Amino acid sequence: MDNTVFDKGFFDKLNTLKMSLNMRLSQGMSGIRKSSAKGSSVEFSDFREYMLGDDIRRIDWNAYGRTDKLYIKQFMEEKEGIFQIFIDTSRSMCFGEAPKSKMALQIAGALSYIVLNNLDRVYINEMKENSLKKGKGVNGGAAFSHVLNDLNRMQFDGKTALSKTILSRPVQVGGVSIIISDFLDEQGIEEALKYLAFRKQTIVLIQVLAKEEMEIDYEGTLNIQDMETGNRVKITMSNATIKKYKEQLTDMQTNLQRLARKYGAKYVSIRSDESLVNAMLHGFSGVLQGK
Repeated sequence: MDNTVFDKGFFDKLNTLKMSLNMRLSQGMSGIRKSSAKGSSVEFSDFREYMLGDDIRRIDWNAYGRTDKLYIKQFMEEKEGIFQIFIDTSRSMCFGEAPKSKMALQIAGALSYIVLNNLDRVYINEMKENSLKKGKGVNGGAAFSHVLNDLNRMQFDGKTALSKTILSRPVQVGGVSIIISDFLDEQGIEEALKYLAFRKQTIVLIQVLAKEEMEIDYEGTLNIQDMETGNRVKITMSNATIKKYKEQLTDMQTNLQRLARKYGAKYVSIRSDESLVNAMLHGFSGVLQGK
């Protein structure tokens, strides 16, 4: 992978993000998530009457002085959030003057930065062919350099069957699953979404497309090669052909949005030539919020 993916410009953008918006993930995606289980964290939840065997250090003596009864302080248990980031490493992600692969890696890096600074745990998962290379879960700000090393090592090649890949490895119950892909997979993503929803995951679909895929204005005859299969085809680009292509692209994105609604997921569309800061602050407006 091009070692300029995480250059000084990337870190400057991260600092801009940090200064512009001290972000945390919302909709069940906040750092240090609170559970309904009672534990011993510092945030007070409720009182209950003392029972034999309770820790006497948790007795509220002020309440005893007022009521002559022993009460125990209960606190909300704070749980570490688990974030799974799935990155499509098929060769089609290399397409574009501004490669989709670079934007995908930078988004994964920026999201990991936010997750780690929220004291949550992140797994970087590489989707390739029909298998999933599951990363080691890391947490804490010091782990960010390890995440960037893992991302930098990724190679984009071959094909990826998104659903088969995600279904090839078990996912724990509860947490957040973020899928970064162009979603140019004829087999679709629904089976994976169904599985992740069953595993009670909060799902985010991030579609990265190149400018050349979004804005086609060339007319004439072209010899086109499929980046994943190597197959070549001759195609004549006319106004009618371009119109049909744009309709199919719209249909594909509309279907992704429909699937997102069906399985309670968030859908975000990003162009690979877009500013990372703009993508994070505006493209993720429904996913990220300020504290």
